[in-house]
Amino acid sequence: MQDIADKNYSKGKANKLLRLLAEKYPNKQAVYEKLVYLQSRLSLPKGSEHFMSDLHGEYESFFHILNNCSGIIHEKVDYVFGDRLTQEEKAEFCTLIYYPKEKMEQITALHANTPEWYRRNLAQLLELSQVMSYKYPASRVNGFIPDCYASVIFELMNTHPTVDSAQRVYYNRLLNTIVQIDSGADFIEAFTVLIKRLAVDRLHIVGDFYDRGNRPDAILNLLMEYPSVDIQWGNHDVLWMGAALGSEVCIASVVRNSLRYNNTDVLERGYGISLRSLSTFASRLYPDENPIKAAERAMTIIMFKLEGQLIRRNPDFQMESRLLLDKIDFRVSAVTLGDGKRYELENAYFPTIDENTQDPYVLTEKEQEVVDDLKSYFVESLMLKRHVDYLYQKGSIYTRFNGNLLFHGCVPLNEDGSLRVVKFGGQEYKGRQWFDFCEKMARAAWLHGDETAKDFMYFLWCGRISPVSGREFKTFERAMIVDESTWVEPSDPYFRYIDKASVCEKILAEFHLEPKRGHIINGHVPVKVRKGETPVKAGGKAIIIDGGFCKAYHKKTGISGFTLISNSRGLRLLEHQKIPDVREALRENQDIESVSETVELQSYRTTVGDSDEGRAIKEEISDLYKLLLAYQNGLLK
Repeated sequence: MQDIADKNYSKGKANKLLRLLAEKYPNKQAVYEKLVYLQSRLSLPKGSEHFMSDLHGEYESFFHILNNCSGIIHEKVDYVFGDRLTQEEKAEFCTLIYYPKEKMEQITALHANTPEWYRRNLAQLLELSQVMSYKYPASRVNGFIPDCYASVIFELMNTHPTVDSAQRVYYNRLLNTIVQIDSGADFIEAFTVLIKRLAVDRLHIVGDFYDRGNRPDAILNLLMEYPSVDIQWGNHDVLWMGAALGSEVCIASVVRNSLRYNNTDVLERGYGISLRSLSTFASRLYPDENPIKAAERAMTIIMFKLEGQLIRRNPDFQMESRLLLDKIDFRVSAVTLGDGKRYELENAYFPTIDENTQDPYVLTEKEQEVVDDLKSYFVESLMLKRHVDYLYQKGSIYTRFNGNLLFHGCVPLNEDGSLRVVKFGGQEYKGRQWFDFCEKMARAAWLHGDETAKDFMYFLWCGRISPVSGREFKTFERAMIVDESTWVEPSDPYFRYIDKASVCEKILAEFHLEPKRGHIINGHVPVKVRKGETPVKAGGKAIIIDGGFCKAYHKKTGISGFTLISNSRGLRLLEHQKIPDVREALRENQDIESVSETVELQSYRTTVGDSDEGRAIKEEISDLYKLLLAYQNGLLK
């Protein structure tokens, strides 16, 4: 009897789903139309994916690479126009696509914006758009066109002036009218938007918008207009996310980092966060110091105190080695580290710590006032809230996309390369389970304001077993101790094992991906090309794309960053030697100087049917066939 009941329940559920689907497709003809569209969609080439990582506030570099799509647009211009345009003409045309407003202002200033100039560039933009649109269904191309110009651009895209004389007349009338009514500049800009959307189907940002560079806010503002993007949080991102949610220790660390890298503009101008109370407090403590340095010193001690409080109330974080304020011997200006040795401190002046106190981690009354003031600014900043909400909505600890595994930091491993078991809250986690738990905690901080979850955001920022950090920070040693041998930061064994194909395949399998076909794509650790390091690990199973976008890293890495392109033919890594600023690009039609390396070249073309999107389409097709059968058998009318 139970089996019959189960079958009846399943049948009833299936019928209910079919009736819901029938509301969208009310007759056979509607199903026919959708099936033809979906079946044919599966045969189109997979769209290009663009991977970037560790932007660290470098807005100009991000802006240029986003505009030129890591060279995709330049390659398409070469392909379409070949010898019909000189190299100089192609360079100027590409600059127009990258920076349409600025380039047209320059052309206007030179009095070169003639009707013929507009007609020629509109015709070239149209031709390029038509070729680039071939791998998309028409309905998607229409969705890429800015709404105000959709009907006219759609007409232009579907004219055939070389086939029929009437079409040629129609085509010329469309272009001539655009120019005659003075709308050429608007349509050029609309075409450049369309071309950039056709060039990249999906953008992946593998962590770290914040710190070091001074315009992460501008990067996020630009990204929020991008149509198809996902984000894997970096440790700098979760620190700012925690600060925006009101974590005092995250706030202290964000402010200290901004002061240390001399980029307080993002706080004060970008997010309206005043540092006045901190500056006033610090100038009284350290009157002989440079104001920025004084504020950094004051905030460093506040941060160590708040960090100590957090570590003591969260033993599962396993960060006890960071409890060092209580290990200072103020009489001899030295500190005892975990190795049992004493080390000389660089500075013996600690005006906010009582040498005789039983608890050096308690804030003074004035320190608490500074923290309270900063906290009110962080939690009340509407722009910061907008950006952090966006990071939560578009982001995650990891992403599985088209067979690849994307995450910022590391999968915690043991010394033998096996997955490390992490004990937390009386439970044990490893691999994907640990990643899922970390994301659950990060979202609890956002959705529920849970205080333990807010503490967890700081752990994600700098914990040794955090999947977005993976190293033991030595902030105290670097700030306080003379002996640089103490500055070395132990990191997770993952960073050694990532060059072993067997370990990469084990990690891919752990995340339910095909080990032989998938790739791991990381950021987080700058690849020192200058020292002979390579971003391609384990024969291409793992790719580290942190090549040093941040100018502070250029001397260390020797380059200006890596980006990765995945298209229907494989994977290609771009090593950017020099990224011009907007002024250089406009003045000299400069593009990015890059070296391209093929990571994987396929003998076949990957189609939409082979992708994650294709799998979803196939499920929809299966449901539609069931609906069609119901119509044909008279079960639905």
